[in-house]
Amino acid sequence: MGLPDENNAALSKPTNLQVGGLEIGGRKFGQEIRQTRRALSVINQNLVGDRAYPCHVVNKRGHSKRDALCGKDQVDPVHRPLTRKFAAQTASTQQHCIEEAKKPRTAVQERNEFGDCIFVDVEDCQASSENQPVPMFLEIPESRLDDDMEEVEMEDIVEEEEEEPIMDIDGRDKKNPLAVVDYIEDIYANYRRTENCSCVSANYMAQQADINEKMRSILIDWLIEVHDKFDLMHETLFLTVNLIDRFLARQSVVRKKLQLVGLVAMLLACKYEEVSVPVVGDLILISDKAYTRKEVLEMESLMLNSLQFNMSVPTPYVFMRRFLKAAESDKKLEVLSFFLIELSLVEYEMVKFPPSLLAAAAIFTAQCTLYGFKQWTKTCEWHSNYTEDQLLECARMMVGCHQKAATGKLTGVHRKYGTSKFGYTSKCEPANFLLGEMKNP
Repeated sequence: MGLPDENNAALSKPTNLQVGGLEIGGRKFGQEIRQTRRALSVINQNLVGDRAYPCHVVNKRGHSKRDALCGKDQVDPVHRPLTRKFAAQTASTQQHCIEEAKKPRTAVQERNEFGDCIFVDVEDCQASSENQPVPMFLEIPESRLDDDMEEVEMEDIVEEEEEEPIMDIDGRDKKNPLAVVDYIEDIYANYRRTENCSCVSANYMAQQADINEKMRSILIDWLIEVHDKFDLMHETLFLTVNLIDRFLARQSVVRKKLQLVGLVAMLLACKYEEVSVPVVGDLILISDKAYTRKEVLEMESLMLNSLQFNMSVPTPYVFMRRFLKAAESDKKLEVLSFFLIELSLVEYEMVKFPPSLLAAAAIFTAQCTLYGFKQWTKTCEWHSNYTEDQLLECARMMVGCHQKAATGKLTGVHRKYGTSKFGYTSKCEPANFLLGEMKNP
């Protein structure tokens, strides 16, 4: 059974075939191939972000007369044998395609709802969008925006200043039995009630006939150096100064016995505060054997009887510990605060201030020295019961003591805090702006 000729691919013949002009179906075959190749190359160049498709140049020749008449198919150009000339043409074509792909494109590829690619000119799109008017409800004057922002910022600042919280400084020590959190408020309330009993009159030195304020300052400055040599605790120094002032306010002392009063006061403070107490012989040696053992013991008995054995008094040290905790101090602030308050111990003019005020003013002045501006938080004010205005007088006097600490006649405190042990704290510049405010209120 024979198959029809139209279904036999081997016997199919092209219609309207013109041998000389290679015209197939009324169109020239070579022209159609060239137009198709050009369209594909244009699409390949306009694709943005896609890798260029390798353009293989194939010389498709038309059917010869012999092939058309014999019905032979043309050899597929893809399976053409790779010769040197053909390989060189392929390599040059690929290089040209890569260079074309690297050129910047301004067209953006999009897709419509049918999935076809649409090429949009970016510059034309931007120009058209800029020319479009903005709706009136979106246009807000810049001056109105600035005014609203300033009002909001000022309101936030005012609220922050008014709503500064008072921190719970004892919350983190609830599990520490040594912090006695359950009783700490009652303990310091008792200190406040009894601190006036430990204070002396601001002019008590007037009743002394043979000694004066300068001699007291020299004695305290020397005892601070002795305290540092023996490496005693802070509590011992503050209690020593308190015992000296209270004893001199009640008992008249001759000039040659004033140093003995200081040594005995330190001996009693060591017995009350220290674990390891210096022996009497060490105190005699440090005084260059100016006194005998008998004189030391006699003065000890006289001092205890004059003070009625009242040794438990609140000193500035106990308030310093509480207020430093309220100020969330670091080591630098703590050392600077003790430096300032020890300078105040030497000055007789500072006797008029109660211990709690001295401690609060020392911390306030230390913060002004470190930060360069006034800082006294609500938490510090709450726990100290002193406002910033109440501390200014004492703080300015401390700044004056700081200014003359290095150049004055009594430099024991400055030398003590000018060592590496105390971080060279005495080299800090004083808070002079506090004195400037006093001159220019």
